[in-house]
Amino acid sequence: MKVTKAKIIGLGSYYPKKVLTNFDLEKMVETSDEWIRTRTGVEERRIAADDEFSSDMGTNAAKEALKDANLNGSDIDFILVATLTPDYIFPSTACLIQENIKANNAAALDIQAACSGYVYALTLAKSLVEAKTYKNVLIVATEKLSSIVDYKDRSTAILFGDAATACVVSLDGKGLEIKSTFLAASGKEADLLILPAGGSKLPASIQTVKEKKHYIQMKGKEVYKHAVRRMKEAIEICLKDANLTEKEISWLIPHQANERIIDAIAKRFEHLESDKVFKEVVHKFGNTSASSVGLALDILKKENRIKPKEKILLTVFGAGFTWGACILENN
Repeated sequence: MKVTKAKIIGLGSYYPKKVLTNFDLEKMVETSDEWIRTRTGVEERRIAADDEFSSDMGTNAAKEALKDANLNGSDIDFILVATLTPDYIFPSTACLIQENIKANNAAALDIQAACSGYVYALTLAKSLVEAKTYKNVLIVATEKLSSIVDYKDRSTAILFGDAATACVVSLDGKGLEIKSTFLAASGKEADLLILPAGGSKLPASIQTVKEKKHYIQMKGKEVYKHAVRRMKEAIEICLKDANLTEKEISWLIPHQANERIIDAIAKRFEHLESDKVFKEVVHKFGNTSASSVGLALDILKKENRIKPKEKILLTVFGAGFTWGACILENN
């Protein structure tokens, strides 16, 4: 008996209007457009308005995804929001989005796997709908990273941007079948990429603000090494689980953190033309954490670039460390 697999049946995204270019950053920190582009691939990033928050961006992306899936808020019975920049510690951003889209029948939950959040959420949604516990799961990945970036710290100021993406996962309808997923984590390296203050271990105080402990702190070289190795491992396991080879993959979408990381991952896929290794998000939006691979998927769909039966490989890596991979097929 053939098992019906979960599919992404609707996609949407949102990004703020304000553009922060490399030339803008030249006026803020000691850097240059050439230095940023050659080391990261980032050309510009979007910055949310002062009165625009993760729930607002996520709501806009969710509405797009619902429209694409030809569904209303009332059709959704579970909402998963992946974010490391929630509006509040509580209530959850998922509950705020639930109210905004009038998904009155839906349970709502935030998850936090940093930049791996989208693939973590896809894996959970796949399990929920294939078990028939829920019918239509809305995933939202939304980040206002500008709220936790120190724009006097060149190592992080150049990398991050704000954006949201969303998708609807269901057994019904046509879309991108979720063929295989893999998730992993390691807490041993937690201090290499961290927001030190604001939690119960180091609550906000005059001292934590003075010491800039409410901003992203990252040891870039070490993170780079782990990211490349772990995403390569995730790809290998995910391909094996799906009984596929590299040559059967038509699109590669690594986490859009840094062009050098993407290029290192792409070496394994020599058969892919350069335009099939997705880099457009890192170029135009920078690292948008959990939303990055979802933004890439939405761009590909909107521009009708994915052909029938083509397989797409997503791979992600984030703080924690967390990492994973997912294979989709366009049906």
